[in-house]
Amino acid sequence: MDNERIALTIEGMTCEHCVRAVRGRLERTPGVEVEQVAIGSASVRLDGRTASIDDVQDAISDEGYTAFVASS
Repeated sequence: MDNERIALTIEGMTCEHCVRAVRGRLERTPGVEVEQVAIGSASVRLDGRTASIDDVQDAISDEGYTAFVASS
């Protein structure tokens, strides 16, 4: 599970402020490498030793959005 790529669909994002908020929160999450964040989506790489999909979804939820795994 090391360096697993995860694509996410994110509900509730409407503007560039949303993008910056989600990107910033994900960048502060240990074991998460942000590849891309856009309105309504994101892709990240997880270091499976230190981060999980739940960690990513919780981080996004902390910013007020809901994330679903689109593919892995």
